[in-house]
Amino acid sequence: MHPIQKSKTLSILITSIVLNLVGWVGLILLLNFSLPTLGPRWIFFLLLTIAISGLALPILFFLHLRFPTDPPAEMNVYIREALFVSIFVDMLAWLQLGRVLSPLRAFLVAVGMVAIEFFIRLRERSKFKPKEPVDE
Repeated sequence: MHPIQKSKTLSILITSIVLNLVGWVGLILLLNFSLPTLGPRWIFFLLLTIAISGLALPILFFLHLRFPTDPPAEMNVYIREALFVSIFVDMLAWLQLGRVLSPLRAFLVAVGMVAIEFFIRLRERSKFKPKEPVDE
């Protein structure tokens, strides 16, 4: 494994472990020791975002290793996609609280988020970055 790839993997794993510990331990403590009032409900969504981001980060990193793109994904892409996954789960939880979640709505939200990520990656790919300087 290339040294840069090794350091990227290590930083992803450390970030994922920290996010998982903070998120899941916080959720367990929140669900066991608080009442479902307005403040703890917002803390629930914050901790759920942190926990799901920590869970999705190494999975997305592995998927980008397995299916490389051009240009290769950088750290900000992994973090952004992990946040998109956690925002999707937050939206599902929010819709379920209002008892309006349906499979069609979940599918449409997922399609919308995939489309947003697709267009962001398309914009990143279209930026001009010369590979070598032009000699005159």
